[in-house]
Amino acid sequence: MDAWDKRAWREAVLARRKTVTADEREREADALAAGVARLAAPGGPLGTLAWVCAYVPVGGEPGSLDMLDALRAGGVRVLLPVTGEPGPLEWAEYTGPEALRRGRFGLREPSGAPIANALGKADALLIPALAVDRRGVRLGRGAGYYDRSLAACRTDARLIAVVRDDELVGHLPEEPHDHRMGWALTPFGGLLALDEQAGN
Repeated sequence: MDAWDKRAWREAVLARRKTVTADEREREADALAAGVARLAAPGGPLGTLAWVCAYVPVGGEPGSLDMLDALRAGGVRVLLPVTGEPGPLEWAEYTGPEALRRGRFGLREPSGAPIANALGKADALLIPALAVDRRGVRLGRGAGYYDRSLAACRTDARLIAVVRDDELVGHLPEEPHDHRMGWALTPFGGLLALDEQAGN
């Protein structure tokens, strides 16, 4: 595969995700929920987290609602994206699965009102990705919602790409508008700090 062809990377990852069995998905989801619980615990690896932006997995993305519930059980307030017109995402608080509604693109979103300056509150963001490399370059689905949104983050916010273990790779194509991640969270590898200088 051409290392600089994002479309080829996306097609390869999505094809691989289609082969993952339901049992594998469940094991990975359980492991990710346990990893997120460690992040939320007092004295966790990223320090105290008061607000975390996260996501509801869809279409083969790793994880489950248990990740969100693990954050809340640790005393963390959870923000989820609310889709609208193309542009930066809005965010509303997750208060439990019963308060989710169906949004655009089949996503499940909080039913509450969006919170002003939500990304300015977030200590960390759990960001879905198709892959991430060891430099922190993230491969998304190509719509650009996250890249347009991350400019509003605090400079000290921890950007964490959530991927399957084999989706943490050596090198991905990068464009000027891409925002690099500081960490990767995988089901069985746990939380890994990414080195922005690796592979440059």
